[in-house]
This record gives sequence, C-alpha cells and structure tokens, in this order.
Amino acid sequence: MKSLTLYDTMARRKRAFEPIDQDRVTMYVCGPTVYSYAHIGNARPPVVFDVLRRVLGYLYGAESVVLAANITDIDDKIMAAARESGEGIEAVATKFARIYREDLDALGIVPPTLEPRATDHIQPMIAMMQRLVDGGHAYAAQGHVLFSVKSYEAYGALSKRSLDDMIAGARVEVAPYKKDPCDFVLWKPSADDEPGWDSPWGRGRPGWHLECSAMCETHLGETIDIHGGGIDLVFPHHENEIAQSTCAHGGKAMANYWLHNGFLNMGSDKMSKSLGNVALIHDLLKSWPGEVLRCALLTAHYRAPLTWNSDLLAKTRRSLDRIYGVLRRLGHLEAVPSDVPEAFLDALLDDINTPKAMSELFALAGEANKAETPQEKAEAKGRLLAAGALMGLGQADPDAWFGLTDIDPEERAAIDALILKRQEAREAKDWALADEVRDELNARQIQVDDGPEGSTWRKMG
Repeated sequence: MKSLTLYDTMARRKRAFEPIDQDRVTMYVCGPTVYSYAHIGNARPPVVFDVLRRVLGYLYGAESVVLAANITDIDDKIMAAARESGEGIEAVATKFARIYREDLDALGIVPPTLEPRATDHIQPMIAMMQRLVDGGHAYAAQGHVLFSVKSYEAYGALSKRSLDDMIAGARVEVAPYKKDPCDFVLWKPSADDEPGWDSPWGRGRPGWHLECSAMCETHLGETIDIHGGGIDLVFPHHENEIAQSTCAHGGKAMANYWLHNGFLNMGSDKMSKSLGNVALIHDLLKSWPGEVLRCALLTAHYRAPLTWNSDLLAKTRRSLDRIYGVLRRLGHLEAVPSDVPEAFLDALLDDINTPKAMSELFALAGEANKAETPQEKAEAKGRLLAAGALMGLGQADPDAWFGLTDIDPEERAAIDALILKRQEAREAKDWALADEVRDELNARQIQVDDGPEGSTWRKMG
C-alpha cells in the first residue's frame, strides 16, 4: 500500500500516516455554530477534509473511515440570534443546521458518518467535568466549572505558545472567580430565561471547548487518528480540547495527527462575519454551480491562504469546462473502470496536494482528448473519471453541466456542426469564415469557449 503523509501541526512537519486500526480510521472535524448562514470560508474545512476522507477511503476502504463532524447548537451567538428573530433557540439552530447541510450537499461533500449535536451530549460533558474535578484539573467557582491550565504541564504544545504569551495575546475573560487568568470555562450558569441543564454545580450550560471533547470521546474513543479544523482553531479551541481530553483520559493523546487549513481571504483580510467581509455559500450558489465553489477551494494547497474573488470563480469554471468538454466528446463511449492513476494519486498522498493533483487531472483530460481508437478513448475516460472522483470533480452529466439537456437534438447537431466548421476554419486560418460562424452562433445565443482540449459551448442566459 502506498504511504500517505500529512502535515501534523503538533509536530510541525509531515509524518507518514499510520492509523491506530486500519479497519476503523477515525477523524473528527470541528463543525459550525448554527446561528446564521455559513460563508464560503466556513466551507473550506469540510471540502478539504472531504478530499482527505476520500483518499483514506481509497486506501483503507470507504466503510473503514469514520468521520464525525459536530454541530454546535447551544451557544451565546445562537441565543442572541433567537432573541433578535423572536424564534426559539432550537428553531434557530435547526433551521441553520439544515441550510448548512444543504449548502455542503451542493458542494459535493459526502455527509459525515456521524453528526453529533452538542445538546444531545450534556451527560457525557458532565461526566468528563467530574473526572477533571476529581483529578484536580478543574474546579467549581460561583456556579462555573473552570479548567486549571497550570495543572496540565504540556499546555501550549499545539500552538507553541508559553503561558505568558497566551495571557498577553489572548482575549481572556478577567473574572474574580478564576484562580488564573488562563483558566477557561467548562460550565457556566444559566439565567432563568436561558437554556440550561441540571448539574452537580448548578443549572447551566457547557463551554464550547468541552462540547467537542465530549462528543469526540463518545463517538470515536479516547484517542483518535486525525483531528481537523481551520487554523484559527489551533488556539484556544484545539489547545483546550487537548488539555481537557488528555487530563480526563489519564494522559492519553487526544489525536495522533492534527491538521489545519489556512484562511480564506477577501482582499488582504481573512473572511469573517465579525469583519463583515463575507460571501455566503447560500448566495454564491445562486450564481455558480456548487462544483465551481468546491474546485475553487481546492486550487490552493489546503495549508496555504486562498484569496477569494470573482476572477478565481470564472477561471475555475473555465477549468471545469475543459474537463467536462472532454467528457462530453467521449460521452458515447462506456468508460473502462480504472484505478486512480499513479501520478495523480501521488500528489494527493503528499499531504493532500490538490494544486498538483489538479495539474495531473488536466493532463489526464489532455490524454483523453488525444486518444485515437475507441478502446484508448474508453480507457482514458475511465482514468479521468477515477481521478476526478477522488477530488469530487467531473462526476456530473456533461450535458447537464453545459445546460444542454433541454435542447432539441436537431438543434444540438446543428450547433455541433457549426462548432466543427468554426474550428476547421481557425485551423485553416480562414478568419473571415471563423468570424462568420461565430456571428451565427451568437445569433443562436450560444457561448463558445476555446481551450487546449478544443471548444465547448453552452446556451447563454
């Protein structure tokens, strides 16, 4: 079996991936807090880790990969949104969790094996807190339960920060009930008009960090293979998860590999709701196919920042047109089933290098376009589809991609003939004839795009 290497944030280097159990490869990815529409930056982790999940499935079998991606459905932001809208907290969370799932479906993301919700895991959270209190790693104060950061000597290992740096740089809540400024909340008291659950420390609700630790433990075990999320989660969220889980589990590592994707930027700033510079998935899908959004998110290496703009989307659509144009020209042929081509697979096995894999995908499209015999074309088509499937690209019906399913067959044949006539005129450098044909195509409301693999067309409007 070929070896997968992944950049481990904890080790600050690439490491060969070795699962704890090849028959049950476990991965936890932090999901959304569902209080509003998700922006496209929120989609980068699900898309990146969907590709990783597909690669792991190729190596170990899809049924052997267990992915948990949580939903945070109790949070101060959800409570604020409920007050503003006049809806109940559960109604707000349910609504935006549904919209989030619909958005991810449109981006071709396979639903996670498990999608735990925080409010379904209050008892496991209370049990974890009790173990931490009993072990001297947490303490109760004025209705709160706080984690004692100084009780865990390795705190800061993931983010490579000292306690002094964390105190200076973090937005810590200064409160009289804290023994140390860095101690963080596991449980907070709830007012009578706020959601809350009974606990040994009074009625209250969990802190965000505790939620993920408890859900991960409940569904995947004390030590998992891979924990993933955006780079903004390294500190404090993942740092705090590690502290809680390690101390609650007798010193066992929470995860053997920590993976983090880079920011999505709008101009020079990272995309965030707090800055107001967001592009909502919900809105983008009105103008662009979900596959364009997915592919655009994969154009940069997942650990690198990616600048989001309309030029990126237009360029990405043209790139996908090239692939679907080749598949459309080969549409009459049954693809010969194929393994994923080696050069393409090697790119993804090298820390999910999607830009390199994309380059290999276009090379496969070029080979398919140049194939001569029906057998060669069918085999090349099989290789192209097999590679695309591992990235979730190129799997749609080519006619549907170009919007041709409702066009009369006779009209299609006539347009195809005009495209061929124009192509032959261009090859013969008969520019007058080529322009004449182009004018006729324009009159028919046909948009023609020329590329290395030939010309593709779609109906305008």
